[in-house]
Amino acid sequence: MKIGKTIPLLSAAFAAAAFFCVVAGSAFAHSRSDGGSHAGLDIPEISHGEMAVMSDYRSGIIDLASRAVDTNEPFRRMLNYAEIQYSYCLWGRMPGSVADEESPFNECTHAYLAATKAVLLSMREMPREAAAAGEIISAVDADMVRRGLALITCRFSGEAFNTADIVKPRWSGIPFHVASMASLTGLASLFGLGVFVLRRLSQPKAQSLE
Repeated sequence: MKIGKTIPLLSAAFAAAAFFCVVAGSAFAHSRSDGGSHAGLDIPEISHGEMAVMSDYRSGIIDLASRAVDTNEPFRRMLNYAEIQYSYCLWGRMPGSVADEESPFNECTHAYLAATKAVLLSMREMPREAAAAGEIISAVDADMVRRGLALITCRFSGEAFNTADIVKPRWSGIPFHVASMASLTGLASLFGLGVFVLRRLSQPKAQSLE
């Protein structure tokens, strides 16, 4: 692959990522889903310090909840919301989404981790899951104390959520957040290069000149 052809491709990928952010930002001017009825289940807020620890235990909590036997409709709705909200936040893959208050993905991260915490606390009341849930809660509490995170807050720390209201990333803020923009541009570049390579490989080889 010639470098001369690669540079324009990378530039195009960067431009495409920037254009996507601007268009998405216009389409989703508010981070919350439009017309949220708030007729769902209330989700208590989660502090910034709790988020840092809860994110480390999220996969274990969701795995335990997915295997839970003694469930009810509110529990299943909360679990479903936690997983849907997680996907809206690009599966927690964006850099700084947990720790950086200025990240366009920070509020939606608050939402799925607050729901994850609510799911965990609900399992304390389930006979078969109570013991495992209790162990996770004890581990979370110990980590909070060990890392001194109990009193750390941010502007979203007092925000409660609702299962009827999906919290979307602030797409319009991505071009102004270096880590998010770099991550999306890198993904766009890899995608562009992959398409370019596949197209090159799929083209028939030119006949050699006699």
